[in-house]
Amino acid sequence: MTNKEKGFIPVMLTPFKNNGDIDYDILTQLTEIYLKAGASGLFANCLSSEMFELEDDEKLQAIKHIIKVVDGAVPVVATGTFGGVISKQADFVKRVHDTGTQAVIILNSLLATEDESDAVFNDRVFDLFNQTDNIPLGFYECPVPYKRLLSPQQLIDFVATGRVIYHKDTCLNIDQVKQKLEAGKANPNFGLYDAYMVHAVDSLKAGSAGLSCIQGNFFPELIVWLCKNYADDSKQHEVDMVQQFLIDNMDVMHNVYPIIAKYWLTKRGLNISTITRRNVGVFTPTTRKQIEHLYGDYSSLKSQLGIASFA
Repeated sequence: MTNKEKGFIPVMLTPFKNNGDIDYDILTQLTEIYLKAGASGLFANCLSSEMFELEDDEKLQAIKHIIKVVDGAVPVVATGTFGGVISKQADFVKRVHDTGTQAVIILNSLLATEDESDAVFNDRVFDLFNQTDNIPLGFYECPVPYKRLLSPQQLIDFVATGRVIYHKDTCLNIDQVKQKLEAGKANPNFGLYDAYMVHAVDSLKAGSAGLSCIQGNFFPELIVWLCKNYADDSKQHEVDMVQQFLIDNMDVMHNVYPIIAKYWLTKRGLNISTITRRNVGVFTPTTRKQIEHLYGDYSSLKSQLGIASFA
């Protein structure tokens, strides 16, 4: 992303109707929630969007819809590689870019199998670059079908081409994040967005462009607040409090996700179904009780910070 202020990039959910079709009316409202909360961009067609369960036409239609709702207010990125030969992946990258995205995101785990070397992976990345007409690209260390992390040197080399402006990092290691941030020296338009909220403040202080995390599908305004205030010495106590809140509640938000995030949004007043196409397990009474407890804790925290609700 070209915005140099620290920003929150939501990994967007896909709402479904009871018959399983995409609910575009709710998708409009959800997009507006992200924007009102202060998101500096949107990541559409990602794992949280249930991208692997969407048909190609559905992916493209959802991206187009989101971009129409955004109407230029913030940039939108979206995943564009879903396996197969590089020419096939390049073709879909072009189709995704044609919807109006600022960058198209590459899934590391679908460019090479788990047992293939970094050399093979690198060759395919550069082949994809060559076949995609200078379209701005990004990387996503998606955990499905397996997590393939970029080494700091790989990211530095890819960004140095001028083609890569976005990276969603899931390495969970602040030392590696700091090394990867060296990539930004080769391209001022590059931004690394961290997904791991356990070290959110440290990552922002180290130079990350912002945060891109599932927690933003529960309380986007809190992640925006952290991006704005992480370095404010006068608010260090509150920043520490937010960081600890994110650490303490890491597990509950990953349980039967994204069902649990959709349920949370109903508590915020959004008439979203909890229907998902992914098999993520059963939303049990115990899990419901945990999320109710989290909602209470967040309401208290929000009051202490003076954060207004947007839904």
